[in-house]
Amino acid sequence: MISQVNIKEFQNTPSGDRGKKIHPHKFTMWVAIGSIVMMFAGLTSAFIVKSNQTNWVTVSIPDMFWISTAVIIISSITLQMALRSFKQRVMNQYRMLIGVTLLLGVAFVVLQWLGFQDLWAQKITFKGSGAGQFLYVIFGLHAIHVIGGIIALIVMFIKAFIGKTKLYSSVPVEVMAVYWHFVDVLWIYLLLFFIIIGGK
Repeated sequence: MISQVNIKEFQNTPSGDRGKKIHPHKFTMWVAIGSIVMMFAGLTSAFIVKSNQTNWVTVSIPDMFWISTAVIIISSITLQMALRSFKQRVMNQYRMLIGVTLLLGVAFVVLQWLGFQDLWAQKITFKGSGAGQFLYVIFGLHAIHVIGGIIALIVMFIKAFIGKTKLYSSVPVEVMAVYWHFVDVLWIYLLLFFIIIGGK
């Protein structure tokens, strides 16, 4: 009797309401993004507090960080194009765009490393008190999250050439796209934050 009632209730539920349930992978992704936002919010808040110290030293943002900004923005565009190609089942284009996004992601991390080397050459190390020390930590943590995304892109790139890709759900690609767009926006926010609050 109970099962019959539940079946009837399900059948009477509008299809739109049933379709609004979020996929578990997407839910997990949004929880992870929320945690990352809270972590960086705490770090940037600590930065603001520390920046009021009398011995605070500002830093010049290396040019490599500006170049890496352009690279990660382009990578977001190519990944969004890859998602569209996947949904349209244009698989050759999807494979190419995933590969391009992966290369751009690696290029971003390399440019970040070169930017850190530039800072080190300016005698900005972990010693002392200033924006440089926070920059290493905050930008470094962001780079680690990008590397996590690169690993996921590698897996997706391999799967694009192995198995019956056309039968796969688009959910993994959608989750990857949202996460990658998130680290893109997060990077732009962090860069502008350092320029406005503690850089020059």
